[in-house]
Amino acid sequence: MISRRFGTTALATLVLCVSVCTAACTPTKKTPPEQVAAAAYLNALGGRNADAAAKVTDDASAAATAIKASLDSLGSTASGQLQVSGLADRTKTSATANYTASWKLPGTSSSWTYTGTLPMIKQANSWLVKWSPAAIYPRLPAASHLALKRVQPPRSSLTDRAGAPLFTPTKVVTVGIDPAKVTNLNSLAAALAAVPQLQSTAAEIISAVKAAPKTQLVPIITLRQQVYATVRDKIYNLDGTQFQSGTELLPPTSQFAKPLLGNVGQATKEIIDSSSGRIVAGDTTGLSGLQRALDAQLAGSAGVDVYAAADSDGALGTKLATVSAPKPGTPVQLTLDRTIQNAADAALSTVALPAALVAVQPSTGKILAVANSAAASGDIALVGQYPAGSTFKIVTYTAAFANKPTLTASSPVECPATVTVNGRQFENENKFSHGTIPLSAAFAYSCNTTAIATAMGLPATALHQAATSLGLGAQWDLGGIDAFSGSIPQSVDGTERAAEAIGQGKVLVSPLSMASIAGSAMSGKPIAPSLLASKPGAAGSPQPARLTAALNALMRATVSQPGATAYALSDLPGNVEGKTGTAEFGNANPPKSHSWFAGGRGDLAFAVFIYGGEASTSGAVPIARSFLTAVP
Repeated sequence: MISRRFGTTALATLVLCVSVCTAACTPTKKTPPEQVAAAAYLNALGGRNADAAAKVTDDASAAATAIKASLDSLGSTASGQLQVSGLADRTKTSATANYTASWKLPGTSSSWTYTGTLPMIKQANSWLVKWSPAAIYPRLPAASHLALKRVQPPRSSLTDRAGAPLFTPTKVVTVGIDPAKVTNLNSLAAALAAVPQLQSTAAEIISAVKAAPKTQLVPIITLRQQVYATVRDKIYNLDGTQFQSGTELLPPTSQFAKPLLGNVGQATKEIIDSSSGRIVAGDTTGLSGLQRALDAQLAGSAGVDVYAAADSDGALGTKLATVSAPKPGTPVQLTLDRTIQNAADAALSTVALPAALVAVQPSTGKILAVANSAAASGDIALVGQYPAGSTFKIVTYTAAFANKPTLTASSPVECPATVTVNGRQFENENKFSHGTIPLSAAFAYSCNTTAIATAMGLPATALHQAATSLGLGAQWDLGGIDAFSGSIPQSVDGTERAAEAIGQGKVLVSPLSMASIAGSAMSGKPIAPSLLASKPGAAGSPQPARLTAALNALMRATVSQPGATAYALSDLPGNVEGKTGTAEFGNANPPKSHSWFAGGRGDLAFAVFIYGGEASTSGAVPIARSFLTAVP
């Protein structure tokens, strides 16, 4: 009767209920309280909670101080996984907790692992860790805490194209001010500002000293020892000056390929934050340029050791463990030629304006020199974006030869003083005119009117197509360094096309792109500049031989023809060729102009640029002469 009353469903429910109750009501083995206490201590230690860990010890005050010192010394991102693995030597009032530890430490991908034991004692019905520094790490001595020491391997070199290191250890002297010893700040600042090598104004020095604590040395500049020797007598005995000697990795000269190569020094917060843990505070690292872009390869991997540090003064004592060994980086060979780079730097050394000189090898695309004047803000040689001026006529006549098969360097053309396009008048410099002359002479004299008239007879896209055929606007891989390859609109009409025919309008180039265009015209194939020996650029499709020969004839005439804009280079050995340029910019009346020369000799192409340098005959051309005189 019972089975009939409940039915099948009710009986199944009853069985399930009994089964669940039986499983749930079976008593489980409780975790021993001494193990619970040990686990609480270890979890707090690995989780960087010094106060919570200390509260599970029999001397919370001493434990909190030592644990905090260890965690701080291990680094703000250090974290551990510490787990009890068992209990031993158990009595009613004592026990030993065995544990395993695995720490993730900053600046290394290796984990620091070890095993240890914790002595546990029972006090007033509570289980606690019996405190000693060994509760942090088994071999940590009394009166000490853990500390990390990073061991960076020797930094690998950036080398020149011959494989010689470009950075070597160099003796330096840091010139600084001790605010506590300054008797007359205004007088001191004026005396220091009067020394050009210190590169500081009196106002900058005064501001820096006033902003610094009285106990902190205020650095003014770090000089190479030989430079410091030339100014020592002027600054050494000034009240408040301080001097610190040291060694830094530096290039051959203070201006050598600056700022392309960059510099090496103490890592900044920005670099640390963006390194994903690879770089930590105190590391020596690349700060700018190629040294920063290639830092991971040059720096290698730092080793990490764990030491016992004295609580009294933090001095490192016994090495407790090696977490990871330092791994050297690998050198990076650049395409820079030391002789050519020195010549480029020297050619710009007396230029007071922002200026740049870039040299490339047309046959390979290798960048041989990247020089910026001291007044340049950043690497204008590579990333500057400027109107090309008449150097762009190399592109204009590339378009003309490509679209007019019968046109040659000797074809007769008109060079009037002015030409009008859609109501806008364009003119030659100072409105010179030459009547009917060979095209090569019009190019050599830099007849704007001839170039404009020629461009207006071409298809609307001809200038853009010619520019891209010479490499303008191409994608370059320079090993993580930015560079501007130039830009030009695809299709323009009327006055805009007339302006672009003479490198004005919306045409923009960098000194590197202009050197590449010159090299492409000279060699007959667009070159892809390269800076790393391991990443050569791929040359584009060759130009027709007729076109290349015609361009070389025009560029040679710029130097060889009497009265030409670069005739001052005609007495130099070899077949020097190129094109000058004066590129207007800004809204001044009359407008200011940049000064350009782009050309080369043999398997060397280069561009000279002076921001606001005005006439190329007095600006860029003399620099080109100085440069070519110094190179083979």
